[in-house]
Amino acid sequence: MSWYRRGKITFAAFRSLASRVTPKNPILQSGYSNSCSKGATINDSSSFSSISHRLVTRVPEVNRNVHNPFVVGSKRSYYVDPRNVQHFRPRGPKGWFQNPRHVFIAVVVGSGVLITVYFGNLETVPYTKRRHLILLSRAMEMKLGESQFEQMKAGFKGKILPAIHPESVRVRMIAQDIIDALQRGLRKDMVWSDMGYASEHTMVSEGDDGSEVLSALAGGSDGKVEGNWSREDEILDDRWVHQSRRKGQEKGSQPDTSHLDGLNWEVLVVNEPVVNAFCLPGGKIVVFTGLLEHFKSDVEIATIIGHEVGHAVARHSAEGITKNLWFAILQLVLYQFVTPDIVNTMSALFLRLPFSRRMEMEADYIGLLLIASAGYDPRVAPKVYEKLGKVTGGDSSAQDYLSTHPSGRKRAELLAQAKIMEEALTLYRDVRSGRGVEGFL
Repeated sequence: MSWYRRGKITFAAFRSLASRVTPKNPILQSGYSNSCSKGATINDSSSFSSISHRLVTRVPEVNRNVHNPFVVGSKRSYYVDPRNVQHFRPRGPKGWFQNPRHVFIAVVVGSGVLITVYFGNLETVPYTKRRHLILLSRAMEMKLGESQFEQMKAGFKGKILPAIHPESVRVRMIAQDIIDALQRGLRKDMVWSDMGYASEHTMVSEGDDGSEVLSALAGGSDGKVEGNWSREDEILDDRWVHQSRRKGQEKGSQPDTSHLDGLNWEVLVVNEPVVNAFCLPGGKIVVFTGLLEHFKSDVEIATIIGHEVGHAVARHSAEGITKNLWFAILQLVLYQFVTPDIVNTMSALFLRLPFSRRMEMEADYIGLLLIASAGYDPRVAPKVYEKLGKVTGGDSSAQDYLSTHPSGRKRAELLAQAKIMEEALTLYRDVRSGRGVEGFL
């Protein structure tokens, strides 16, 4: 059996040499030494397999502790579920908003930004003292107006009446009277003249008011107004004007008129059979000859120009752009729940059209004061709007709810009965008598 002893000694020497060359691992060495300390032999395959089994079962344990990427510096990128399974945390906004603290910070910061933008862009409309939100800057609004004016001049090239044309001179002089009255009203200056030069024929009796205009508009011999006008009517109800004026006076609100400073006013007359006129932002007034064919007198033309200038005074163009932005956002939200056709129809009936009609009413009020301050009889204005409704062919009761403009007859009835007529007549009386003009905006 000497060969057996020699082989055993040789194998022990080989094992000793291998242990010196192999890198030392405390866990592996401890496991191997334990097996050797117990006097384990390799004379049968069962003892060798048990040693191998202990070594294999301990290796994953070593890897899990030494090479686990979640152990050091990675606790923020994973979480452990109830089954002790490690998962990477979700990245991006979805994971960010899962944190209640992050949601609270986003709500606070977003609310602060919205409040700052809202109250930082509120403006007060002259006369009505209505507060409205305008996101369009004055410089941008003026650039848009000038750009549209240049495009219009290029589109009507060859149809614009020259400056020396009689109709062009006449319209320009009427517009200049209204612009001068606007500037006096904004400066709140006192313009005095000698009472001796005031003609007695220009004096207005103290008893004159809008009642005679209303009587002229009445249909039938009984003196009642056609259409059964009611104070509860959506179009004719001007209580919002009195409420906004009262609130503005209580708060001491000052009208925002800086957008009217330093304007380069321009007046053009276009030879087109269109019954229309408009005033673009930046003081660009355009009148079509089709309007002059139906309205012959200066006071009629002044009424329409005063109305269009009233839109520029109240910045209705910029307000319309802002309102359309909010309407579009609301429509996009509603599209997720309702069909687009229904949303568009409801948006037009209950948002866009009522807003447009209210803007027309506000421009009527401001324009009435402008023509009165310019020395034109404001009692003619209701008749002008009634005539305009008949000329344009849209003077129907349905127009009061399905159009951007109230019907001409409704506008006439409103101006004849509203308190604004009394204020306009008082202003007109002061101008004609030469007693002075005080700022009214």
